[in-house]
Amino acid sequence: MTYDKILFDVANDVVTITLNQPDRLNAAAPIMFDEISDALDNLGGARAVLITGAGRAFCSGADLQARGGATPIGGGGSYGALTRHYNPTMLKLAKLPVPVITAVNGPAAGVGCSLALASDFAIAGKSAYFLQAFVNIGLVPDGGASWMLARLVGKARATQMMLLGEKIPAAQAADWGLIYKCVEDAALMEDAHALAQRLAKGPSLALGIMRQNIAAALDGDYSSALLREAEGQRIAGASADAVEGGLSFLQKRKPEFQGK
Repeated sequence: MTYDKILFDVANDVVTITLNQPDRLNAAAPIMFDEISDALDNLGGARAVLITGAGRAFCSGADLQARGGATPIGGGGSYGALTRHYNPTMLKLAKLPVPVITAVNGPAAGVGCSLALASDFAIAGKSAYFLQAFVNIGLVPDGGASWMLARLVGKARATQMMLLGEKIPAAQAADWGLIYKCVEDAALMEDAHALAQRLAKGPSLALGIMRQNIAAALDGDYSSALLREAEGQRIAGASADAVEGGLSFLQKRKPEFQGK
């Protein structure tokens, strides 16, 4: 599958999406998010998704010069780009039935920060950082950042990131619990691929239900979470992977899940 702004690769049940505008630090024009959206519609039988950036950045934010032809001045163009391109892709990513890993290989700013943190596991190289720079140009965070940051690190730290526009280095992000972990730059892709492979070999139906239940629990009440878990157990319990899991436990061997 060929795209203009991203690279798309499938290997060993893992789809890898690489933001591919390295000369612009992978600044994300609306078409880039449209291509990500299309790629998410074409996972086939893949059981995990890995997103990273080409070159020395993950994503430097939205490409203001390419937001549907709009200039950075005036909010109408930004509103249209967000509601027609960026936001639908972020929602599609949230609803995927498979785990998502982001390998953050440099700056993750603006909507690029939102994309990096929208995964189930964000792994960052030590040279990476996370930035909500909107305050510096008189704009407000987007890509779901207002919702996401407060839930990941709490009100005080979310406010610090958004109102002060300060860079959060990868090591600090890991210490805050903003990301899964920080690793040496040279080990980033190896670690990310190893995690993707581990997840791809897991019980895919159960993993998908887990990520959906976590997302729903962030906005729901306790009783609703209990009900969703019971329903999830009903669905997962009828799967071939659950049968394999039970047999492997009784037979004292490692399970071989097929994602069914």
